[in-house]
Amino acid sequence: MIETVKKYCNSLTDYSRYKTREVKIGDVALGGSNPIRIQSMTITDTMDTMATVEQTIRMVDAGCEYVRITAPSINEAKNLENIKKELRKRGHKVPLIADIHFTPNAAELAARIVEKVRINPGNYVDKKKLEKFEYTDDEYSAEIERIRERFTPLVKICKEYGTAMRIGTNHGSLSDRIMNRFGDTPLGMVESALEFVRFCEDNNFYDIVLSMKASNTQVMVQAYRLLIQKMEEEGMNYPIHLGVTEAGGGEDGRIKSAVGIGALLEDGIGDTIRVSLTEDPEYEAPVAISLANRYKLRENHTPIKHVENIPINSIEYNRRNTFEVLGIGGTNAPVVVSDFSTIKIDLPKDLVDIGYKFDEQTDKWSLADTAADIIYLKNNDVNFGVPENLKLVLDYEVWLNVKAKKLRYPLFNKQNFLSSNTYSDQLNLLKLDIHDLDSELVSKIKTTPYVILVIETNNKHGMAEQRRLFFELIENEINNPVIIRRDYKNLSSDELRLYTSTDLGALLIDGLGDGVWVTALDLDKPKNRSNHSTKFAGKESKEKFTNRTLFGVLQAARVRISKTEYIACPSCGRTLFDLQETTDMIRKRTEHLKGVKIAVMGCIVNGPGEMADADYGYVGSGTDKITLYRGKDIIKRAVPSKNAVNELIELIKEDGNWREMN
Repeated sequence: MIETVKKYCNSLTDYSRYKTREVKIGDVALGGSNPIRIQSMTITDTMDTMATVEQTIRMVDAGCEYVRITAPSINEAKNLENIKKELRKRGHKVPLIADIHFTPNAAELAARIVEKVRINPGNYVDKKKLEKFEYTDDEYSAEIERIRERFTPLVKICKEYGTAMRIGTNHGSLSDRIMNRFGDTPLGMVESALEFVRFCEDNNFYDIVLSMKASNTQVMVQAYRLLIQKMEEEGMNYPIHLGVTEAGGGEDGRIKSAVGIGALLEDGIGDTIRVSLTEDPEYEAPVAISLANRYKLRENHTPIKHVENIPINSIEYNRRNTFEVLGIGGTNAPVVVSDFSTIKIDLPKDLVDIGYKFDEQTDKWSLADTAADIIYLKNNDVNFGVPENLKLVLDYEVWLNVKAKKLRYPLFNKQNFLSSNTYSDQLNLLKLDIHDLDSELVSKIKTTPYVILVIETNNKHGMAEQRRLFFELIENEINNPVIIRRDYKNLSSDELRLYTSTDLGALLIDGLGDGVWVTALDLDKPKNRSNHSTKFAGKESKEKFTNRTLFGVLQAARVRISKTEYIACPSCGRTLFDLQETTDMIRKRTEHLKGVKIAVMGCIVNGPGEMADADYGYVGSGTDKITLYRGKDIIKRAVPSKNAVNELIELIKEDGNWREMN
């Protein structure tokens, strides 16, 4: 079904920033024609003035243009004044943002001190007891009026003091009222925020920033798109704050953040970024800066044919309909291609880095959960037996001359695909870009069996060009599976991780793509390279790095689960234990539990709601006390911290979800 495009960005093909109104936050304006702003949040105790000041300075030095500080109670709100005075005394004018959750009096005090306050409409004066019951229209309206009455004083203070406000909805912390009327949906997230926006507008207050955060990247992207559609309908144009909440730490946290944030940046959406990692906040800003910098010169890309109609639903996940070819496409999870085009494979041990281990004594292969599905060999065949599930791909001309073709399949370009009379009777790969698709090629694709398309791009705005090609395939009723391929050159490993996550993730969360393939040349510019080693940064091969990254992208986009998923908040002054240390400890003991989702939350603010769809929750509920959850249900309260990880593992075992580590 083809629907008329509902506007959520300026264009799906011509890159430009979505224009929002300008909001002044201290001396640093947001939105309008201003650059994408970078921000983060302190993790110190707000009552520790000097520690908070020192960390704020480190964050500013790392690139933060705004710094958020938690103010869970009136005492922390009061101390914001001391923090601000000390920063100004040291010559730092960075705008400060007070983070408010439950406490209106703290918000009203903080709004007189800092440049911006952030409130979560799901927690702020709305009811959140995880109760289920039906609201009549009269009861719903009465609740709205109660919230208006309690919220309006803060609006008036912000207006009087020139304080901006972020209305930040989180997927996991919607109020009972919203949940019962709209469900746990992107629409519920949007309506939760817009109710509060309307209260502000009733008081002629417009210095507002909006966010729609979720740990689920699909939900997050859908919610932001729907927010813009709703704002367009109501004549609003407030700046957009981007973030994936509870992304976790390390590589997984960076991949997940880039998938969600990058998908929106690709369409010109976003005025400020906060990357939420379970790490010290000064490590967040460089990631956000790297994501934002990629779009400074994006507008000068090669033109892409305009989209009149969009054949997919942009605010609801539906995978593109394809038929299956040798386990690829159809209802199968997307496959991973490992690129060995620049290195010859001589021995079974050369496949260890992509998840295959050979035991000579038993003459058997063992496979990791993140074992690549396809290897691209280009023109160098292997001379030993490989596992039956592994597909070896050679360039067409080389494949033609291979005598033993078992497990070996050809990669065609347009020219030899059209001219050839010889094809595999199991699997043929055809690489093409948007300029290759003409009536002759369309006809040949439709009449040639067992064809998988490998789509490429050289466009600076490559994701949009590949998305446009997907639309043309749908319009031409071509249902062949598609592997998305991207080539990168002269990138650092950090850049490759972020760019891959953005370019591939943005398509995958829209249901586009049955496989992923990345070719990386000159990664981190390694100094020493032998025929059998492509070590970079003195650590690991690029094949191992790219394979792990691709599986990480598939997991972050929620399209293929290959490992344990951790939903971990980024810590803040509310956290009741060492979040980084505890998350690492839990990860070490549970990282082998494929498909299990474990949430690690520092306090009750980020408790049952923020855990969203986690299977298990580990939540700080007091000094040295942990509450354990199954889903959103409390299982054990006040568990001593020293026993809590063991208790969590016992809970997983009770449910039959535990398996011993290999």
